[in-house]
Amino acid sequence: MRVLALCLGILVYVTGSSLTAAELGDDGLHKQPWFTDSFLEMADDLAEAGADGKDLLILIEQQGCPYCRELHEVNFARQQIVDHLRENFMVVQLNMFGAREVVDFDGEALEERDLTVKWGVNFTPTVVIFPSDAPDNSSARAAEAFRMPGYFKPFHFLKSLEFVTSDAYQDQVFQRYLQDVFQQMDEKGETPDVW
Repeated sequence: MRVLALCLGILVYVTGSSLTAAELGDDGLHKQPWFTDSFLEMADDLAEAGADGKDLLILIEQQGCPYCRELHEVNFARQQIVDHLRENFMVVQLNMFGAREVVDFDGEALEERDLTVKWGVNFTPTVVIFPSDAPDNSSARAAEAFRMPGYFKPFHFLKSLEFVTSDAYQDQVFQRYLQDVFQQMDEKGETPDVW
């Protein structure tokens, strides 16, 4: 059973015995308590994530995006997803049309909105994952391990995260990885919950 309440700009989700709050920030984006409050220096953020044994996950959203809201209301209300994120990733949120200064991996300082153009982000939410062992001072495109361009339903979202944390991205494309996952589930008599 899921209960959703909106009160004073705070979304509260109850799923079973877990409680997650996503506060609506001044920038109109939903905030999770486990997001990292960063100085937005990408190379430093990646080094910090690596020092904690994690990869860096950049979440790019925009105000009023219904799919961003869905990501928070549905995906981030699932304990398995949140646990996997918190254990394996340092999550930094960017605003697709924001004006905060960000220092890219190559040292270029620019506003969020310009960085998203530079990175080729066209949809929200977009998740870009950088492995902790990405080359120093490389371009973001060369360093990224995986990109989710748009909203992925919970099953595919979690499998995308596992695709990176298992290092499967180094040997195969995501579609092949998913086929393998489906085959393994089928052999166990399991049916994936893809909705």
